[in-house]
Amino acid sequence: MKQRNGRLIVVVAVVGVLAVVAGGVVASQRGPRSGSNSAAPLAGQPPSTTPVAVTPTKAPSSTPTPTATPSSAPVKVTLNLSKLPRGRDPQVPYLVGREVRGGAGDARKIPGTEQIQQIARRGNDVLAVVSKGTGTELLQLGYPGAATVRTPDVTTLVTTDDATLASYGAVRTGSGGEALRGGIVYADAPSGDLRKLQVPNGWDLQVLAYTDGKVYYRSGDDQAGSSWKLYEWSPDTSKVTEIKTVASPTGLSRNGEIAASLSVPGQNGTCSAVTEIATGKRLWRTCENQLEGFTPDGATAIGAPAYLDGYSNGTVSALDAKTGKLIREWKGSFRQTVAEDDQHLLILADGGPETKASIIRCDITTGGCELATPLALGELKIGS
Repeated sequence: MKQRNGRLIVVVAVVGVLAVVAGGVVASQRGPRSGSNSAAPLAGQPPSTTPVAVTPTKAPSSTPTPTATPSSAPVKVTLNLSKLPRGRDPQVPYLVGREVRGGAGDARKIPGTEQIQQIARRGNDVLAVVSKGTGTELLQLGYPGAATVRTPDVTTLVTTDDATLASYGAVRTGSGGEALRGGIVYADAPSGDLRKLQVPNGWDLQVLAYTDGKVYYRSGDDQAGSSWKLYEWSPDTSKVTEIKTVASPTGLSRNGEIAASLSVPGQNGTCSAVTEIATGKRLWRTCENQLEGFTPDGATAIGAPAYLDGYSNGTVSALDAKTGKLIREWKGSFRQTVAEDDQHLLILADGGPETKASIIRCDITTGGCELATPLALGELKIGS
């Protein structure tokens, strides 16, 4: 599973992830459409805080350009980053170079030179998973001048919706970087204590979400990593429950009602399914997308290509979480996707290796996109 925001989306995230003003007016210039390369701001005005689009059909010169509606907006949009307008900054924590910006608190620089894997905010603290030798560790940066707290072997990180509590999973690695059996789930308990849960026999441990006082994590029974079980842990009571209605989870909705899961792994890609957690009822299945998570309201599922390989993903998809119907699909070079709110996705996009990159904001309703950070060289990452 790719890194998502700790918010219950995906994916993530990370690991979330948070509000942008919805609505706005429709552009009088042409926006992204099927086969199009750009999204346009309002004519004669600064770019709208909400990406916009117009119908893909060119109107006669004597007829005003028709405005877009959700039904007329293009389903598939090809992006050209150099032509996107500049919008507002991301409304979730994000990384530029080694500086964490956005979210609550001031900008904070992560010390050291190690590669930064994930970032999040917990209150005014900054959390970062960084490389260390063949493994990783979690850095917890408190108030300026306070000592940095280090936790070894942490590989996944999530926070609660209000970013007041965090949970993270640690998995040991061998001298060659290979994963070893067993792991630990850490969580800030609502009572204020840091709790630890030993998972001695699990493989590929990943923390997926922290909501309503419960941490959700997955763990496999064997090293093959072809399937995982879903568990619910209450840090304040130490109670652990296996959720048997969902197999091989890849993301949960924020309200804990539905889950995305990997149903058929294989050499030529995978199939994914959306399942009701309480009943185990499968709502729908897709072999065209690998599902990574949901928007905060649980109405939209976030999809990547069914077969993940190489530097980046060629598409990001938004699908109706109840039916599986494709709402939007953006084409480009995408390295990370996080739901910013119910209607907008933040996508780390570039033109390929060693090219300028940006965190872009894409509107699920219209398909329009804008730059949430300037297009530039350097390290970028979307946080939890």
